[in-house]
Amino acid sequence: MRKLLSIAVVLLLTLTVFIPAIAEDAAEVTAIKERGKLLVGVKADVPSFGYQELGGEFEGLEIDLAHKLAETILGDPNAVEFTAVTAKTRGPLLDTGELDAIIATFTIKADRILQYEFSKPYYVDAIGLLVTKASGIASFADLDGKTIGVAQSATTRDALQAAADAAGYSMEFAEFPTYPDLKAALDSGRIDCFSVDKAILMGYLDDTTVLLPDSFAAQPYGVAVKKGNLGLLAVVDELIMASRADGSMDELVVKWNLPTVDWAVVDQYGIDLWAEAEELAANPTPTPAS
Repeated sequence: MRKLLSIAVVLLLTLTVFIPAIAEDAAEVTAIKERGKLLVGVKADVPSFGYQELGGEFEGLEIDLAHKLAETILGDPNAVEFTAVTAKTRGPLLDTGELDAIIATFTIKADRILQYEFSKPYYVDAIGLLVTKASGIASFADLDGKTIGVAQSATTRDALQAAADAAGYSMEFAEFPTYPDLKAALDSGRIDCFSVDKAILMGYLDDTTVLLPDSFAAQPYGVAVKKGNLGLLAVVDELIMASRADGSMDELVVKWNLPTVDWAVVDQYGIDLWAEAEELAANPTPTPAS
């Protein structure tokens, strides 16, 4: 089985070398060239991935990746316009065609693959738990009966609810539109825990908080483009694989002080999630009768 998976990964890597030559003529890529600017949705409140100080420039690994994509398509790394998005707004902005791509800590899930075209993963992370030191909370078990703050429309709530159900814990959830809102709620005591991916939480660590050792539902991040925009997707995939091959993706991880990526784990996601999506498409969950 492992040998078959290895062969599949090699085939995936090989195919990406040939597809972009054809993809350059895709309608969506041509439209970007005619416009002269790449429109990308990014986070503005996630240090190390997508962050913007008030009135300042966007910065982070995903911002650098967007610049690289603009250079690939338009020959100019600065030919990119950023729009700040949240977990709730990024999908709709892609659906309406207002943005060409979303590079915003967008976790790849099987059901999402049916909604959008996702690139090969460029990072992988797990959900974590941030609490105040003064709370005395030391583990997930200590959150039984407590309130956990999560981002609107994020997958965090479902993952933690599943873990709580399995352990027999009872928890309340409070949703907030942005990560700064979540941190403020934690600091003020309105929630007992701030939960999102661990790499994101690292940007909100300070002298008053601690990141618990618990991890949940590790998932990869991918670039999302509108369903059917396979030409643009191929260009993005080629960029990601080329950046992995020449080491520049690892350099970005180091540059932004992020945990090292195990690319073997990433490649496995590239197989498993798409296989799961195919299974989901073939056997959709029946819609409950009204």
